Amino acid sequence: SSQILDSALDAIGNTPLIRLDRLAQEEGLKCNLLGKVEFLSAGGSVKDRIAKAMVLAAEKDGKLIPGKSIVIEPTSGNTGIGLAMTCAVKVTSPRYKGYPVIITMPNKMSQEKEALLRALGAEVIRTPDEEPWDSPRSHIGVAKRLQREIPYGVILDQYGNVNNPLAHEYTTGPEIISAITSTASTPTKPSSLKVDAFVAGAGTGGTITGVSRALKKDHNPQCIVVGVDPIGSVLALPEYLNDESPKPYVVEGIGYDFVPQVLSRDPSDVDHWMKSSDNDAFRAVQRLMVTEGLLVGGSSGSALSGALAWLKTDRGQKVAQTEGLNVVVLLPDGIRNYMSKEWFLDFALRPGTSRIPQTASDTVNRCN
Repeated sequence: SSQILDSALDAIGNTPLIRLDRLAQEEGLKCNLLGKVEFLSAGGSVKDRIAKAMVLAAEKDGKLIPGKSIVIEPTSGNTGIGLAMTCAVKVTSPRYKGYPVIITMPNKMSQEKEALLRALGAEVIRTPDEEPWDSPRSHIGVAKRLQREIPYGVILDQYGNVNNPLAHEYTTGPEIISAITSTASTPTKPSSLKVDAFVAGAGTGGTITGVSRALKKDHNPQCIVVGVDPIGSVLALPEYLNDESPKPYVVEGIGYDFVPQVLSRDPSDVDHWMKSSDNDAFRAVQRLMVTEGLLVGGSSGSALSGALAWLKTDRGQKVAQTEGLNVVVLLPDGIRNYMSKEWFLDFALRPGTSRIPQTASDTVNRCN
């Protein structure tokens, strides 16, 4: 925006849709491969949108009481960051500035997320990774206990809050539609002027559910929506795609050992599911960085690897090899949250083939 914004909350969303032409060329794709780059939102992820929406709705409904309410939320981190940012800048009255926030988060989630949460004023409680979602010791179970024991504790509940998918139906989806319909089709960059396929990872499922409804309801009922679920999670359909029991995986923010209430797995909302491994995800992160200059996080790699795998299927090939069709991949967050993680440091600091001309390389080496 060219206008002065009133607060960080006004800088949530309105993220760019960027052509991934270099990757598309490497893959031999004729369709347009486009990335919805959510790390450029104010809090650094797609979850900013639902945090803002849930807080505003809770205030409107009288669930959040200025000067009394304490926001408690179980999260993989990004929703917590969005909530902590939103609650930090909410001026509830001249006497009370913002809402206190307590975040419960599994141990596997990055140190960077905890640091950001604490910097925004939130309290953080870590929980064991191995606990199932319905255990009293899981991040969900601990949050529920805190709500019972803390006066005026409120769980906004991203897993069951209708404002999670609605935030994407009312903002993320329309932004994608607007970007595509307002970009002219030209001989060098042909476009159907529609979203022909949309690919996103699923965690709570609010993003893929809400965006799907925005795309299919009025824009393009034939849009193909593909959900990406990490190997070890149980969200994909048909059920045989999933392991018999949940297994650990490294990628953060997507996948679960239960099906959240806000995720619609109805085929009318999600047409296909793809499974993605950690290795596939992290290789795709590296490709997005080196090829497209986009500093994305691990779940963005999951979404891209799932998209590329689907584009190799029989139905996907028809899209992949048709000029002008638009395939949108949602890239949920950035590398900011994962820079201490072994998977990132492994390829970022690993010696590799230099792209610097040999004469310059020799000079650099002599200086080391």
